[in-house]
Amino acid sequence: MDVGVIGLGAMGCAMARNLVAAGHRVRAWNRSGDAGLDGVERVGTPVEALQADVVVTMLADDAAIRDVVLPPGVLARARTGSVHVVMSTISVDLARKLAHAHAAAAIGFVGAPVLGRPDVAAAGQLNVLVAGEAAAIEKAQPVFDAVGKRSWVLGSEPHQAYAAKIAANMMITMAIEAMAEALVLIDGNGVAPETFLELILGTLFAGRAYESYGAKILAGDDEPGFRMRLGLKDLDLARAAEAATGRDLPMLAAVRGQMAKAVEAGLGERDWSGIAHFTRGGKR
Repeated sequence: MDVGVIGLGAMGCAMARNLVAAGHRVRAWNRSGDAGLDGVERVGTPVEALQADVVVTMLADDAAIRDVVLPPGVLARARTGSVHVVMSTISVDLARKLAHAHAAAAIGFVGAPVLGRPDVAAAGQLNVLVAGEAAAIEKAQPVFDAVGKRSWVLGSEPHQAYAAKIAANMMITMAIEAMAEALVLIDGNGVAPETFLELILGTLFAGRAYESYGAKILAGDDEPGFRMRLGLKDLDLARAAEAATGRDLPMLAAVRGQMAKAVEAGLGERDWSGIAHFTRGGKR
């Protein structure tokens, strides 16, 4: 299949490599113009990347999507019958706007953010959260198969996938902060963090988020896999989604405030699990 890729950061590069390995023709555009990837044809504009059967966009945030995809005439010049899949995490509000813009341009649009860090993307083991029209999802499925281990269809409207991804990221930050605050309590009472987390992970809180981030907290490993400033961006997306519900989410407000303080303290380029280091007062 002919696949376009827009955005070649760490995640986009991993996806492009896996698409090539799966036998797809890949044409990619990147804003920075960085060096190319083996087997990937570089193109000069987003419109050229949109001349594919399926186009994957992996850009950092809402602003980047607006700058690249929504200028007048961009979607209108996409290949007839193509499907555009936005795999980065964007706001529910922008997803709704993109749905209208794609419908006006008569091209398909599928929301498909992913669960997984760059190492998971490199291994082709992402979980893909999918929402959109059934025919568009079916056309994009070979892409999902190449980059992920499972696709989770969450609804027929693209914004539903982003709501789910934002909620999942919110829960991850809550898990990290929960472990950090528990460690604050034991730090001053002579209990070894390693022993406590072994207890918790082996009894009450077994699960991937607790296990993987618990290990990073114990190791003092805040080398960036998912940068904290992007985690804060996703918590802001959650706050916007919260406002649209008319309900209050107090845990979200608390963890968002704590992560904002950590970013203000200079940790924005560290891994988002570094919020635990900040909460513990610099302990590693």
